[in-house]
Amino acid sequence: MKPGRRTAARQLLLGFGLTSLASADDAIPPPAPQAAPPPSPAPVPASNVDPVGEGLSQLLRIRRLHIEALTGGEAASQIRDMIISAIQSAGLFAITENSERADAFLRGTAEDLVFNEQFQSSESIGLRSGFSAGRGAVTGRNSERAAGNVGISQDENVRIQERKHEAVAAVRIVNKDGDVLWSTTQESLGAKFRGASADVADKITRQLRADLDKARKLPVRTASN
Repeated sequence: MKPGRRTAARQLLLGFGLTSLASADDAIPPPAPQAAPPPSPAPVPASNVDPVGEGLSQLLRIRRLHIEALTGGEAASQIRDMIISAIQSAGLFAITENSERADAFLRGTAEDLVFNEQFQSSESIGLRSGFSAGRGAVTGRNSERAAGNVGISQDENVRIQERKHEAVAAVRIVNKDGDVLWSTTQESLGAKFRGASADVADKITRQLRADLDKARKLPVRTASN
């Protein structure tokens, strides 16, 4: 109620002898001003979100990993077994054959190609020698002449054919929502003491270990960030 109207109302109440109501009306405090709502947090710009770093950080939450059957040729099943052995030996995750208990899944394709590599060279060596001699007289009828020619040649052809293996695998780790957390592609012609397929499995494991170490060094994201 405005001050002028409040004074008029008070005088009217006093005129009727209602002093208690007039005093109660004066005792009503004015309404308190409402506090302004807190400002909403500013949205995080899309440029500040690192999907690669986010995927690596989620790798650290994986406890059980299920390695699905790899697509590819006949060697895909063998390469899968080698990947299981390599990751299990490295102690990166607990490998489970029960997909329902897994925190994440490794999927992909693998192939071990067999091809022949040929090397061919040819060398030729030749040697020739000749001589000639003659004798005669101007007034004589008889004459002598001798000639000789010697030649030696040698040809050498070398052809080597070697059977080789080239293994390649492209794998990825996805969570239960289907988000890709990590991926790599590795290939090998074989190592000194390891076949091509076993070397690919070892390269995948070493790359996964390196990326897990990288994830542990990333700054911790908080709710305010």
